[in-house]
Amino acid sequence: MEKNKNIVSADDALARLMEGNARFLRGVPRNSHAPKEVLADLAKGQRPFATILGCSDSRVPPELVFDAGFGDLFIIRVAGNVISTEVAGSMQYASMHLQTQLIVVLGHEGCGAVQAALAAKFHGAQERSRIALLLERLIPGLEDIDPLLPQEQMLEHAVEANVRWSMRQILESPEAQARMSHDPINLVGAVCEIATGRVRLLA
Repeated sequence: MEKNKNIVSADDALARLMEGNARFLRGVPRNSHAPKEVLADLAKGQRPFATILGCSDSRVPPELVFDAGFGDLFIIRVAGNVISTEVAGSMQYASMHLQTQLIVVLGHEGCGAVQAALAAKFHGAQERSRIALLLERLIPGLEDIDPLLPQEQMLEHAVEANVRWSMRQILESPEAQARMSHDPINLVGAVCEIATGRVRLLA
């Protein structure tokens, strides 16, 4: 497999992402299409500068909110940005073979998967089997959510908690633990505002 010959540091990658989000918010994106020569070059191999784990929600496409072009981002999308074997394998591929230096876990306001997990946790709501399995991966990250909070505030807290839960699972994975001794993982959590597209980094 081709190695990424244009490695970007984690700090520079995060700066690029946030600059792209600023362009998106100003309504002046620069990556609205890809010239044929760009696609022809990418056919030789991909060289993304960051890995994004995001939700499948159609309102939060990372390429658009970060104003990224073809080949810029290695994106993994799954409802509720849950961690599974397949997701972990995809992230490991990006790290080992594409040498991306930054992983961003991107949640979003009003996440339906998180909302469903709250309903299952606090109200015993039932979902079909496959959805229920997905929610089982989310619920452990919601253990500190106060059930007495107003619904909107509860969901806001739960979305952030879910991003942090995904980050924790990444950091506690055997692969991450083995790597940490010699090559720290640059991992960032963020939440996208649905109404504006603004990406807010979590402290």
